Amino acid sequence: MKAVVLEEIGGPDNLAIKEVDTPNPGAGEVRVKLKNSALNRRDYWLSIGKYPGTKLPCIAGSDGAGVIDAVGEGVDDAVTGQEVVVYPAREWGDSQAAFGRNFRVLGMPDQGTFAEYICCPATDAYDRPAHLSWEQAAAVPLGGLTAWRAVVTQAEVEAGQTVLITGAGSGVSTFAIQWASALGAQVYVTSGSDEKIEKAKSIGASGGISYRQEDFHKALKKQAGGFDAIIDSAGGDGMNQLLGTLKPAGRYVFFGATLGNSSVGLEMARLFFNHSRLQGTTMGSNAEFEAMLDFVGEKKIEPVVDRVLPMSDAVAAHKLLQSFSQTGKIVLQNEGI
Repeated sequence: MKAVVLEEIGGPDNLAIKEVDTPNPGAGEVRVKLKNSALNRRDYWLSIGKYPGTKLPCIAGSDGAGVIDAVGEGVDDAVTGQEVVVYPAREWGDSQAAFGRNFRVLGMPDQGTFAEYICCPATDAYDRPAHLSWEQAAAVPLGGLTAWRAVVTQAEVEAGQTVLITGAGSGVSTFAIQWASALGAQVYVTSGSDEKIEKAKSIGASGGISYRQEDFHKALKKQAGGFDAIIDSAGGDGMNQLLGTLKPAGRYVFFGATLGNSSVGLEMARLFFNHSRLQGTTMGSNAEFEAMLDFVGEKKIEPVVDRVLPMSDAVAAHKLLQSFSQTGKIVLQNEGI
């Protein structure tokens, strides 16, 4: 089969389409002929050597959707032909509170989805929501699941609450806007791009503010009246400012720190007098993945796809991530590479 292989650190230009062995399903596994895959920022970090424990060569990619075309020992052959979305990790573990010691995201060290075929445990292949195209289905897994755990499990967002989602435009934040809006929350966003704020409004946000604006946090609080929950991926010195916009007993949930740690520390008194909760989060369990896909089907939510590129343009697709120019997901067409 053909696959996008990273053999050397140094950036997306070191990705190449190569002929590799087609995998065969082992006991308890199925093989999926992938229709589409999608990129996450993790894939770019791998190419530049900034992802912990990178082992080369590797086939990256955590997002994929396709058709089961072979089964291993112990799997009912009746699932052959089933249209599925692949859970984007391996071995979450037994606890829903946090992943276990054997957990890893799909696509290094395990073979990822930037290939024509992938094998996975039969329990990691879930029915494709019927209303989604293949491109849309492939866009959901990692970003959608990370946002689901942040919004639903950790922030406990409910109808009537007010939620702030930072960094509008990224794959995860775009899903977070859709999940929170569909749950009945009033959603506000931040971004450095007016265009991305307008796009966020088109998928459910009520308003937004540029973080480049002086005292943007004060304008946000005035506009929204404070927040029951904040979903953040930036961190940095803006963290204390955002914490000041939380309502009593508000939740600050973060899944990234693109701006690093705050240089001034946390204002502890503000936190305990306000009964604020800080919660780190990442990825999600199989149970959460199934619940998310059920929600997508029930609410007929359609993921935001920035563009679809052929697998042969994998280098260009990774460079788009580098530029932060996309809104939503970048999807690769796997067939015909």
